[in-house]
Amino acid sequence: MKALCWDGVGNLKLHDVPEPSILDGRDAIIKVLASSVCGSDLHLINGYLPAMREGDIMGHEFMGEVVDVGPDVKRISPGDRVVVGSVIACGSCWYCRNEEFSLCDNSNPQPVMTEKLWGHAPAGIIGYSQAAGGFAGSHAEYVRVPFADIGSFRIPEGVEDMAAVFVSDAVPTGWMAAEMGGIKGGDVVAVWGAGGVGQMAARSAQLQGAGRVVVIDRFPDRLDTAAGQLGVETLDYTTDDVQEALRELSGGRGPDVCIEAVGMEAHQTGAVGAYDKAKHALRMQTDRPSAVREAILACRKGGTVSIVGVFGGFVDKFPLGAAMNKALTLRMGQMHAQRYIPMLLERVAEGEIDPSYLATHPLPLDEGPDGYRMFEQKRDGCLRAVFRPHTQLDGGSYTTGA
Repeated sequence: MKALCWDGVGNLKLHDVPEPSILDGRDAIIKVLASSVCGSDLHLINGYLPAMREGDIMGHEFMGEVVDVGPDVKRISPGDRVVVGSVIACGSCWYCRNEEFSLCDNSNPQPVMTEKLWGHAPAGIIGYSQAAGGFAGSHAEYVRVPFADIGSFRIPEGVEDMAAVFVSDAVPTGWMAAEMGGIKGGDVVAVWGAGGVGQMAARSAQLQGAGRVVVIDRFPDRLDTAAGQLGVETLDYTTDDVQEALRELSGGRGPDVCIEAVGMEAHQTGAVGAYDKAKHALRMQTDRPSAVREAILACRKGGTVSIVGVFGGFVDKFPLGAAMNKALTLRMGQMHAQRYIPMLLERVAEGEIDPSYLATHPLPLDEGPDGYRMFEQKRDGCLRAVFRPHTQLDGGSYTTGA
């Protein structure tokens, strides 16, 4: 089968690889109908999460059709159209029983690296490096899903593929980001990042009772899309004084909830941005915390900062004093897919959430390399490229910055 593989830092190529097979009685094989790019994939491509092996299949946000199941799978059957949570959970460990699925004790078979780096190993993640279990990703014609009864969910009739695909990751991540903020009726919520997760966090904040939602980014097309699709206010941090603007629209206090949906490759203007980028490039810090800093400084006293952008290690110039002396609550984490997906599929079916507009560039898998190039370079208004693996055209390769 065809699959989009990591071939070294900055390089993706389409390869012929063996089709997956059932390895455990709890496995399912899914025919991938739609698989989206994600900003966190860029961290892998660019080598900032250094746990990739040449030939690893990329992709973690997907939906498809069940074609085979192991003997212990009871909830789904061949022919079902399902969305699959990118985070793998066993369903039976202490964390899963407490619905903290992204902390599962049993789904990451390669825990040594993350145990040494973080103290404990979190769950495995489909297509997200050897550190997350080494599972083959979803940018392929077929994918093996472990613990399929726990992480695969039938899609309601009437929900289109291009809406369902984002309920795999972007929508539940955005919902959890807002939920961690503990939003109360009328709260002011600021969201850093107008990508797919940031926009779903903004929509979730509205549904959870926010009185005012502001989205912060630097790309006019993304800000226009957020304003047009969601009716939120927007700020361009390259031209607006974000701190001053947020104080003004919140009665001088600052936002009640600040959501960081950018992650380790955050961009910032000026000397601080250049400093962060240089230290990151030289691996003198593993992550660029520009948006986190902004969120902590902007948040009102006693407010909450919710972090769902992916970070991997250590950062410089972290404003711990501001967080402590302002009595901020910091909450963060990978999303608990299995907790949220069933409820979110119903909300999509009822029209409360429509993430389909995020799929600006549906492409055959053969155009996957160029899809990532467009996505990283923010070309042609690309908010998300979504690959349709069973529509094939010419092959190609991807090189960062090409």
